[in-house]
Amino acid sequence: MDKRASGVLMHITSLPGKFGIGTFGKEAYEFIDFLVETKQTYWQILPLTTTSFGDSPYQSFSAMAGNTHLIDFEFLAQEGILRKEDYDTAIFSKNEEAVDYNLLFDTRRPILEKAVEQFLTIEELKQDYAAFESDNHSWLTNFAEFMALKEYFDNKALPLWDDQKAICRDEETLAYYRQLLAKEIHYHKVCQYFFFTQWQKLKAYANQRNIAIIGDMPIYVSADSVEVWTMPELFKLDENRNPLFVAGVPADDFSADGQLWGNPIYDWENHAKTGYAWWIERIRESFKLYDYLRIDHFKGFSDYWEIDGKAAIARYGSWQPGPGIDLFNAVKEALGDLPIIAEDLGNIDEKARQLLQNANFPGMKVLEFGFYDIEGKSIDSPHRCIPNTVAYSGTHDNEVINGWYDNLSPEQKDYFDAYSNRKPIEPVSQAMLRVLFATSSNTVIATMQDILDKDAETRMNMPSTVGGNWQWRMKKEDLTQDKKDFLIKITTLYQRGNEKNDLFN
Repeated sequence: MDKRASGVLMHITSLPGKFGIGTFGKEAYEFIDFLVETKQTYWQILPLTTTSFGDSPYQSFSAMAGNTHLIDFEFLAQEGILRKEDYDTAIFSKNEEAVDYNLLFDTRRPILEKAVEQFLTIEELKQDYAAFESDNHSWLTNFAEFMALKEYFDNKALPLWDDQKAICRDEETLAYYRQLLAKEIHYHKVCQYFFFTQWQKLKAYANQRNIAIIGDMPIYVSADSVEVWTMPELFKLDENRNPLFVAGVPADDFSADGQLWGNPIYDWENHAKTGYAWWIERIRESFKLYDYLRIDHFKGFSDYWEIDGKAAIARYGSWQPGPGIDLFNAVKEALGDLPIIAEDLGNIDEKARQLLQNANFPGMKVLEFGFYDIEGKSIDSPHRCIPNTVAYSGTHDNEVINGWYDNLSPEQKDYFDAYSNRKPIEPVSQAMLRVLFATSSNTVIATMQDILDKDAETRMNMPSTVGGNWQWRMKKEDLTQDKKDFLIKITTLYQRGNEKNDLFN
């Protein structure tokens, strides 16, 4: 990321289409064509991992497995794995601009079960599937067994399963369930094959057109995850896999009680004893999916906020030392220099800044934060951007530009309008994107909602809330020619156009 370039943040789930959620189908390929047409270099997405309670891609049942909601049924039909009548009359959504996760949970499963059943009869795919099983043996079987057991126990969270021996992985008990749930285990393994096969084809299409994928890796895993079940020694847990301590952030200007995420805290001493083997594997697997990797909550590697596992709010926690540069030195020794972006937002102190400098990763700038200070002294002010950063107007956790502007004070609005030289007839979103693309940051990423000039209701996530998030979807007709023309104009004007062909050489 040492040259001026730009890209778009748009999660797969937000793509248009007829399956109630964005998929790896033809609309995803058309989105890549749009990125090429508008001279972009990057497509940034959110984590592709499974979603659990609350529908957040940052709370997954597995750090490795993919979200099967993203599997496209039309592509399965083209391979003879489904018939059109298997899915054509199903109801996936009642609102084309919002994902209904509860409806999808009920609707997609029977269709995928038909696909798995048919898949078993297609001889020419069995060799490819066997290779997939072999290549992913380190996590695939454990994940499939975890999901089959979870469903058997009425989808309860891990510590609430009805069989204590299953929670604690008693071998005789697991042998019994492997036989009892063999069909369900196989279902989950085959669905992962569908997921990864479709994603790798889509990524190859992007890379062939010089579009790089920026992925996202949450720092933490869910308490209800296969990692907690199979590797409890890597976390601070009690004997029933309940977290003794959980993650979050302390109170700040945006949250009086802080943010209680609920993820189990890592036992960093045990990670160090293994040479950070799990982290090395996790990052290695991530780079099979992405070209660049954004690591969420980078601050947690220098110091992390530790909260009692029984606490109701995040306010009463304490800062504890993280692994620091030792972790990234181990990763570099095993995997070499990697194109990693550090999400260095929030409570960034000198220790966190030093870690970022030692790791030599580009950090982030969020311009929305920069305009709260009308004196222009914020580290996120556009004129404080530096080349080795990735600048955003906002992220998935922030308001879209129109909603952000509506909530500014009159003084802040005046400051932004003057700073951006905004004319009264110019949309606020376009004024902000002009400022964003003009910064000295080598890389800038625009959210799709802002390119489309969407309103506050299209915000992707409100931190520390459950329900109503991760739902926004665009309509195909939203992307008008004038929106494309504006993106081409600012990309070209500020010398960010993707005209190189050696990005992946």
